[in-house]
Amino acid sequence: MEFAVIQTGGKQYKVSVGDTLKIEKLSGDHKKGDVIVFDKVLMVDNGSDTTIGTPFIAGAKVEATFEGAGRNKTIDVIKYKQKSRYFKKNGHRQPYYKVTISAVK
Repeated sequence: MEFAVIQTGGKQYKVSVGDTLKIEKLSGDHKKGDVIVFDKVLMVDNGSDTTIGTPFIAGAKVEATFEGAGRNKTIDVIKYKQKSRYFKKNGHRQPYYKVTISAVK
């Protein structure tokens, strides 16, 4: 089973062909079906040979198909001080892109 470790949005993901994952929002406009290329590949393993980058592998890339954009569940941020009538509540929904890995090259 071939897999790769890529870096995007300040995070690292272990991916293989067919995986669907939620990544941090990328700059630019994307439509469903667009191909996104990740060129920051840290490691590639094809089952018998492992290549590790320093820090990235030159010429390696992972292609993904854009599936859609959305926002995660709400995270509540609450600030409270007892006996002083201080209460603040904020919500946050982090945007994400949903992609399906189509090729590891």
